[in-house]
Amino acid sequence: MLDRGVFVKTILFACTQNAGRSQIAAALFNKLADPKKAKAISAGTHPVKSVHKNVILALQKIGINLTHAVPVLLTKELASQANLLVTMGCKESCPHIPGLKLEEWDIEDVEGKSTEETVEIQKKIEMQVRELIYRINTI
Repeated sequence: MLDRGVFVKTILFACTQNAGRSQIAAALFNKLADPKKAKAISAGTHPVKSVHKNVILALQKIGINLTHAVPVLLTKELASQANLLVTMGCKESCPHIPGLKLEEWDIEDVEGKSTEETVEIQKKIEMQVRELIYRINTI
């Protein structure tokens, strides 16, 4: 349990469907980051019914289970809970929240990709997640 005086940063990863890139990024972030310092959530501007199967299979290879993850709608209310919004392809359809820091990561969409192709994209996302965690830990 966290002390009341401890401030945990919330990172919101967003993409269009919340079925691929943003799910991967949030899962990796939560696996790699110190939960006493930061946590991640994810959402999409046009969420679909389920996480892409190739994403579930790719993350299973590294011990992350997304079989029960459900895509969530990105709303201004959800975004207002975050300290940083990291977008991954939703561009102008992502909400603008005054005062919320925004980063755009240029990450290829995983929809329709093979599991092997998804693993390669997941590795690129992991590199950016690790860099973000490093920045958070040094602030």
